[in-house]
Amino acid sequence: PAGMALSVLVILLLSVLYEAVKMGKAVLLRRALLALPRSLSQEALTEPQEGDRSPAQGSPSLMAFPTFFPRWFWYHVGQTLFHVLQVVLGYMVMLAVMSYNAWIFLGAIAGSTLGYFM
Repeated sequence: PAGMALSVLVILLLSVLYEAVKMGKAVLLRRALLALPRSLSQEALTEPQEGDRSPAQGSPSLMAFPTFFPRWFWYHVGQTLFHVLQVVLGYMVMLAVMSYNAWIFLGAIAGSTLGYFM
């Protein structure tokens, strides 16, 4: 009985965490869209911002690969990590539900509901 209650609690918490990661990914998407330059031309995406000086500015061979990463790139990296975490958590909850245990299933549903509510 104690093992089952602990299992249901763990699945409930995993479901809450899944919903939290999903919301975190949405927040990062909004921030990434705000960090994008207004002009989506190739020059706007690869040129450094005013005030940024790169040692490779005079060298055309080094200009092909920028030595800096703009802010939107780091938001995209964060979104990617959140996506991987979301997929892993989703598969873990799905695997637990596929045990066909009604209490585990109810824990996953309750955790998803609680996570979305929060």
